[in-house]
Amino acid sequence: MSKLVSKITLGAYRLFGSAIYPFMGPFLHLRAKRGKEERRRRYERYGYSSEEKPEGPLVWFHAASVGEAMAVLALVERVHALGIHAVLTTGTVTSAELVRERLPKTAFHQYVPLDLKPAVTRFLNHWKPDLAVFTESEIWPTTVQKLKEENIPQVLVNARMSDRSFKRWQTASNVAEELFDCFSHVAAQSETDAQRFRKLGARPVTCTGNLKVDTKSLPVNDADLAHLVKQCVGRPTWVAASTHKGEEEIILKTHKELKKEFPTLLTVLVPRHPDRRDEIGHLIKQSKLKYSQRSKGEIIAPDCDIYLGDTIGEMGLYIRMAPIIFMGRSLSVFGGQNALEPAAIGAAIISGNNITNFRDVYKNLLKNNGVRLVKNGEMLRSNLSFLLKNPAECAKMIIGGKKTVDEMSGALENTIEVLDSYVFPLTIKSKLEEINKSNKK
Repeated sequence: MSKLVSKITLGAYRLFGSAIYPFMGPFLHLRAKRGKEERRRRYERYGYSSEEKPEGPLVWFHAASVGEAMAVLALVERVHALGIHAVLTTGTVTSAELVRERLPKTAFHQYVPLDLKPAVTRFLNHWKPDLAVFTESEIWPTTVQKLKEENIPQVLVNARMSDRSFKRWQTASNVAEELFDCFSHVAAQSETDAQRFRKLGARPVTCTGNLKVDTKSLPVNDADLAHLVKQCVGRPTWVAASTHKGEEEIILKTHKELKKEFPTLLTVLVPRHPDRRDEIGHLIKQSKLKYSQRSKGEIIAPDCDIYLGDTIGEMGLYIRMAPIIFMGRSLSVFGGQNALEPAAIGAAIISGNNITNFRDVYKNLLKNNGVRLVKNGEMLRSNLSFLLKNPAECAKMIIGGKKTVDEMSGALENTIEVLDSYVFPLTIKSKLEEINKSNKK
């Protein structure tokens, strides 16, 4: 009975997808107008390819956005080193811009097809992957089932399961079991994540650690960084990174209160979605503060209160501008942001206490005194005030953050070990195909 229920539910999902497929054009057009889709590559979302498939075995990697794409690049490089081709799909414009420059020559980038049967089928018919590797929590029902139908092994790496997602999947446990049973292997970030995937029906599940610990630092243009830092010399500075709606008001109020103690204070405000720049600019004006915008090439004048980091793909620049970084999506919105990147480059980290998406990371940072958690704007202000007055405490937190990164490293090798059992047979397949080609000649 339970299997019947799950099949009916997933069948209804597919049927709904078929019904809305003809109407996806206007939806993607609207996203393109907002800068969330590349206009000239929208057809890739329907599964149409902009690249020719190379001969030989191929692995399909999928990473939703920037952080996941950066983490999976090392796995793409591993496949490349073995002489296997790869196609990497992502879902955001920012991630596409970053990976385009970093992908090996034998790898291709495409936008991920919509989770609708015609798009997924078209994508698979063109690329014919021998293995599919997804990251974190990317579980798309139609795609997962279609890969299963085509007998293509699929592995979920750097897998995580938030409290909210776990509760949702538990309410649809039959559907969860049907989908997670499709995965050949799940490589989880933590033992807690691993246990949750097992409870939902995934087999086998291995705890390999967090790939983002072993990810290369976010790129930065050294000349741009030196230019900005020169404009901030002598000013107490902090960065509010990856902020979400509802948090900017708290940041601006915090700045105004801190300015009474630190008259030359500079706040670098970096929203998670740069296209909110006009909305945030309006909030800054309402707060009667002066600001400059990175996207307009404006300098940080001596009387500038807020430097608005509203560009795509420059987080590596912003998190190096100050020794104290507040990680957003943790005060007004639940989930938190990954703090490993600022910890690795050397920063004292503050975060709201809504960090369920990265519980393991923050647990280890807390153990090593590498982070301070705050409940509200008042606690944010008091902690910033203390750290700005006590650089020695900042230095201790920076050491604690780097210690955490060192302790949590090793996930890359563990994940490669899992993937190798699926990738090495492809090297044999590749050699056999080469032998057959030469014999035909």
